Amino acid sequence: MSHTYLIKNARVLGGDAADILVRDGAIAEVGQGLDAGGAEIVQADGLIALPGLVDLHTHLREPGREDAETVESGTRAAAMGGFTAVHAMANTDPVADTAGVVEQVWRLGREAGYCDVQPVGAVTRGIAGVQLAELGAMADSAARVRVFSDDGHCVSDAVIMRRALEYVKAFDGVVAQHAQEPRLTEGAQMNEGVMSAALGMRGWPAVAEEAIIARDVLLAEHVGSRLHVCHVSTAGSVELIRWAKSKGVQVTAEVTPHHLLLNDTKAETYDPIFKVNPPLRTADDVTALRHALADGTIDCVATDHAPHPVEAKETEWAVAAMGMIGLETALPVVQEAMVETGLLDWTGVADRMSYRPARIGRLSGQGRPLEAGSPANITLYDPSPHMVVDPAGFESKSRNSPFAGLELPGRVIATFLRGRPTVLEGKLQPTSRP
Repeated sequence: MSHTYLIKNARVLGGDAADILVRDGAIAEVGQGLDAGGAEIVQADGLIALPGLVDLHTHLREPGREDAETVESGTRAAAMGGFTAVHAMANTDPVADTAGVVEQVWRLGREAGYCDVQPVGAVTRGIAGVQLAELGAMADSAARVRVFSDDGHCVSDAVIMRRALEYVKAFDGVVAQHAQEPRLTEGAQMNEGVMSAALGMRGWPAVAEEAIIARDVLLAEHVGSRLHVCHVSTAGSVELIRWAKSKGVQVTAEVTPHHLLLNDTKAETYDPIFKVNPPLRTADDVTALRHALADGTIDCVATDHAPHPVEAKETEWAVAAMGMIGLETALPVVQEAMVETGLLDWTGVADRMSYRPARIGRLSGQGRPLEAGSPANITLYDPSPHMVVDPAGFESKSRNSPFAGLELPGRVIATFLRGRPTVLEGKLQPTSRP
C-alpha cells in the first residue's frame, strides 16, 4: 500500500521553499502552500531537496566477499548517503560476466529494497582481459545491463577494447574503462612525484592513466561508440577528455569524492587507509579535477565505494588492499569541495550526482527533475550542521573511510525511493520486500 507524503517548505535544488506532494510513488505536485488531507507531513524547513542520487561506481562485493559488504549492507549505506540507485561493479567472485550472475545481483537489490541496484557487466571473461564476456546476454537479461567494466583492471589490449566498443553499440551500451597501463604501474604504491621520492615508495605515474585515455578516446571516435572513463585523477587526463569532447567523441568521465578533497601528502602518515587505485594525486591535480567537474568536462561524481575487511587495511602499506568507502560521505564531501568553494551550486550538484550519472547509465526512472509526474526519488539534505566523520556508525560493513575524524558539512535527513522513505529524520527505515 502506498503512502501519501507532503514535504513542506523544502528548498528545491537550493532555491525558494516549496511543498512537494508525493502520491502513488510519484511526485503529484510541487508548489506553495499545498494541502493534502490524510498525507503524512514531512517538515523540511531549511532542507535542500535534490533528486535521488545515482552512483555509477559502487563495489557491493556480493557474491563472494560478503565479509566486506553485501548488496543489503551496501544499499543501506547508499540510502543513508542519499542515493536511490547504484551501479554494482563486476569484480565479484564469481565475476559478473554472465547473465546468471548479473541477474543474481539485480534480484538481491530488489529484495533488499533500499535503492535500485543496476549491475555492471564485465567486459572480459573473469576480468582477465583476454576474451569478451557475454555482453549481449547480459544486455538481454532481466538486469538489462548497459554499462560494462573490468574495473580494478584495465582493458589494456587495444584489440579487445575496440571489439567491446563495437559490440556495445548494438544495444546503446557503454564501456567504462579503468585507465591504467599495467606495465607502467607494476608494484606502484602511490602517485609518482616529489612525495613518492621523499617517502621511498614506488611511484604510479600520471601518464599510466593518460596513455590509456588517449588511446581509448581515439578508439571510441574510430568506431563511433560510447566510452566512460572511471575515476579520473590527473590534470593531464582532464585535458585529454576536454580535447576529445571538443572533437565530438562520445566520452564521459567521473571523479571520486576522495580525489576532489585529498592529495598525496596523506601518504606521509603511512596509513593504508589512504591507499587507493588510482592513487591520491597532487594538490594541483585536485584543483584541476574540481574545475573540470564545475565546467562539465568531468560529467559526474562517482564514489568508487570499495569496502574491505579490517585486516586488509590494518597492515603494512605495501601489502594493504587499495580502496576506500564513500557512499555515506559523498554529499558532504562534494559540499565541502565544490559548494563551499563556490564552484557548484545545488542545481549543479543535482546535475553531477543525479541527472548525468542516470543518463550515462541509461536509468530511465532515475535522475529526473523534481516536478509533477517524475518518480518520487528524492533526497532531503541539511547543509548546515558540521559533523566529525565516525565510520563506527556507518551502515556499510566496512570501516575504511579516509574521512574518519574529519569535520564535514551537511547531513542527509531523508531519502525517498519511488515515494517510500528508505531514510527518514536521518534514520534508516525498515523496508518492505517486494
